[in-house]
Amino acid sequence: MVKKKLIPLVLALLVVVVLIAFAAVWVFNTLDSKNSIADPGQKAVNSVESVEGKKVSAAEVKKLTVSIDNVITNLSEPNKAVKASFAFELSGEKGKTEFENYDARVKSVINSTLADLTFEQLSGSKGQDYLASLLMNKLNSFLTEGKVSRINITELIVQ
Repeated sequence: MVKKKLIPLVLALLVVVVLIAFAAVWVFNTLDSKNSIADPGQKAVNSVESVEGKKVSAAEVKKLTVSIDNVITNLSEPNKAVKASFAFELSGEKGKTEFENYDARVKSVINSTLADLTFEQLSGSKGQDYLASLLMNKLNSFLTEGKVSRINITELIVQ
């Protein structure tokens, strides 16, 4: 009689133990797959592997580009000046129109950014990349209709 009452209890406990084991294996596998790549750079590469960029024709790039030429200002170092020209590629027609309307503000941002830099900061291709990234961040902060997608430095003379 005790055996008949004990069998359902043992079976119920066995089912509970098996379910807990399956749940533990599932949680372990889920956490392991999320943490399999610890390097953030590799995660970034993996996340964009299947993304393809939109091909833009040269005519469309030209249509969405605004040039600002012959910006001359002093650098933060004494007796150092810079002359620069830029070509700003924008994300769309509305963005280009807005950018053109902000002409004075854009020139002010360029002048103040250059005035804060030194000759060493502008040296070489890394210096030009640094300048372009500074300008892109500052300009995109106030643009609402579009964004600067690329900055080409067409002239940079430091004396």
